[in-house]
Amino acid sequence: MSDRFPAKWMCTLDERLIEFVAEEPLASPSLMTSAMPVEASEQRIRERCSMLAEAGLIAPFSEDAEMYEVTGEGQRYLRGDLDAEHQPRPNPRAEG
Repeated sequence: MSDRFPAKWMCTLDERLIEFVAEEPLASPSLMTSAMPVEASEQRIRERCSMLAEAGLIAPFSEDAEMYEVTGEGQRYLRGDLDAEHQPRPNPRAEG
């Protein structure tokens, strides 16, 4: 695994979510909750996905469904080619 450069606002769960979305295209928070070996509620995963999407590391596939796909920036981050500190800083209080 390459060295990654997370932003200060990121947590370990964020890395796992980006990895999961990169391997399972069009992943939903409910799928992530049931399929990932992490102790996080679906609501927590939904919140973190929203923040990661605001930062441009994952993106909603459509506005109708709560499905996410990894972005080019997210792929670069996973390879260690992108410092996430330089991505837009998400607002945790913003309505998603």
